[in-house]
Amino acid sequence: MATTLTNTHAQHYGEEGPTLTPNNLGLVYENAIEKNEDGKVNIHKVNYKVDGIDVVGNVYTPAGYTPQGNYAAIVVAHPNGGSKDQTAGLYAQRLAEAGFVTLAFDARYQGESGGEPRRTDKPAFRIGDISGAVDFIQNYPGVVPERIGAFGICGGGGYTFATAQADKRIKAVATLSLFNTGEVRRNGFMRTQMNTIQERQKEASLARQKEAAGEKPEVLGFADMSPEEARKIKVDLYREGFFYYAVTHRTPNAPGSYLKSSLMDMMAWDATDHADLISQPLLMIAGEKADSRYMSEEAFAKATGTADKAIFIVPGATHIQTYFVKEYVEQIVSKIDQFFINHL
Repeated sequence: MATTLTNTHAQHYGEEGPTLTPNNLGLVYENAIEKNEDGKVNIHKVNYKVDGIDVVGNVYTPAGYTPQGNYAAIVVAHPNGGSKDQTAGLYAQRLAEAGFVTLAFDARYQGESGGEPRRTDKPAFRIGDISGAVDFIQNYPGVVPERIGAFGICGGGGYTFATAQADKRIKAVATLSLFNTGEVRRNGFMRTQMNTIQERQKEASLARQKEAAGEKPEVLGFADMSPEEARKIKVDLYREGFFYYAVTHRTPNAPGSYLKSSLMDMMAWDATDHADLISQPLLMIAGEKADSRYMSEEAFAKATGTADKAIFIVPGATHIQTYFVKEYVEQIVSKIDQFFINHL
């Protein structure tokens, strides 16, 4: 049954979910801020640099925010192929409603942030983005540097999990629908490509060779797929991911794709290689029906360095549904609000 949404930029629910268009602030999620108002959560576009490259982000400040306050802050890392304007913005806004100063930012080489060639997606860069976000938010007026947490979604969850292994300025870490980019790019989703690792590494190396020779970078992902083709995909994550990025929550800042040459770096990396170095409180969340659930459970098991850890399985949810389906979002928000309130 179709359900009418309160967001004025939304259409009706269809087979794949609500179809939204970016609002005047570029945000693509339900009940997104339309304008700043006194006494409510406000949004502030910010620009800063990480390793000399421009980064664009949105800072969400809680109702009644004052620069003279003493606020805990949370940096929010978006999914692979995503942007600050989608689910990362949704959760940043909801965390700000709970009283936190939050920062959702575009990874370098992606979205509104700088960096060439576009759509580069390398683990070292993404980890640097998260530490760079901490650099910025610790100096934001009213933020207490000793009260900073990190929350990552999908690929951003894997990179946040990895960042917390080294960056102890992050006092509490949470992930949603963690996607271990290195493990999947190396072994295939659900380990279905383990027999072709060396072949695919050679292809990635050749892609970089061509780039270095001046050829146009090769792009992988949802770039050339049609909705009809996408509906035939059996893997929920990829089928639903196509519609999230290309149809229902579409934004030019999130093409849902990456450079083939980035696989050189991705395939030689794993988010859980040093999971035992996480000493901070840890909360991991995954959908009960998510075909990516195994990645959160494996990462959780390897995080042996913290005694304060919990995993929450969202009943009935798939991976992509945790990004926007109201009944799941409300459960997730309740968990992450309380987690960060308790630990920051």
